[in-house]
Order: sequence, then C-alpha cells, then structure tokens
Amino acid sequence: MTTPVCTRASDAAARSRPHTAYPTFSSYVSARQPVLLRTARALTANPSDAEDLLQTALTKTYVAWERIEDHRALDGYVRRALLNTRTSQWRKRKVDEFACDELPEPEPAPGHDDDPAERQALRDAMWRAILRLPARQRAMVVLRYYEDLSEVQTAEVLGVSVGTVKSAVSRALGKLREDAELGLVR
Repeated sequence: MTTPVCTRASDAAARSRPHTAYPTFSSYVSARQPVLLRTARALTANPSDAEDLLQTALTKTYVAWERIEDHRALDGYVRRALLNTRTSQWRKRKVDEFACDELPEPEPAPGHDDDPAERQALRDAMWRAILRLPARQRAMVVLRYYEDLSEVQTAEVLGVSVGTVKSAVSRALGKLREDAELGLVR
C-alpha cells in the first residue's frame, strides 16, 4: 500500500515543479527562428504582428513538444501552427492589413547587373501585390515561392488537396500578372 502513495507523491512533486525549457526545444528555436520569422512576416503585414504570431506558434509547439513524435517534421508543425493562428486572427478581425516598412526578403544573388533600385522597386511592388491577394491565395503563394515548398508540401501544410493548391496558385499568379502596379514597374 505504501508504494502507490510514494508513486503518487513523486508524481505530484514532479507536477508541482516549475516547467523548465526543453534543451532541444531551445536549440530548435535558436536554429530555426530566422526562417520561421520570415514565414510569419510573409503571413502578416506588420513586423510586430509577425513576431507575436511566431511567439504564439512556438508556445503551442512547446506545449505539444512531448507529443510530437517526429521531431524532423517540426518546421511543418510550426508552419501549421502559424497558419492556424493567423487564420483564427483573420476570422476575428475583418481588417488588419498594414503596410510594412521592412520586407523579409533575402539579398539578391551576386552576378545581377541590373539596377539595385529597380530590383527593390520591383520587390516592393510585388510584395504589395501579394498583400492584396485573398488570405488563402497569399498563404499558398508564400509557401510555394517564398518558403520554396512543393505543391505536395504546401497541400500538406494547409490540409488541402494538391489540386486546390495548383488552382489557387494559378489564380493568384494570374492576379499578379494583371496587377496594374506591377505592370508599371516591369
């Protein structure tokens, strides 16, 4: 009879101890935060909102850390948490789009001879055009072209069929081709 009491007492003691950060979670966040923040920034129009979105997604990941069976798929889990959280925010707020001062884009590859100011103007115009897309199309374009996921991977992250990704991305690219602002910059 004393063994169950000791076991229960040790379980209660373990539960009463404050949570300590998982060393592997901390190393994951340290290694992947820049990439995940770029994804969050692509989903929001405001850098502060992107940081809040990433923090919320990482909090959800931390809580589920022990339940995540395959830690090689953590980026997908966090991306899904980012998208789910952002979708919830879109549903709660009707208008939360703001022009951002900073674009989360990598530096261009060396060897381009064209004018850097023209490249920047095109990037700015492209980003504004992407922000004008409907939320679902924007998420698919961001995952396909900014995160460089395949159509299959994009479909898995969003929980839709590959055909849905193909058609939505095709419609989004059509809208981008017809965007008047992009026509002026080209």
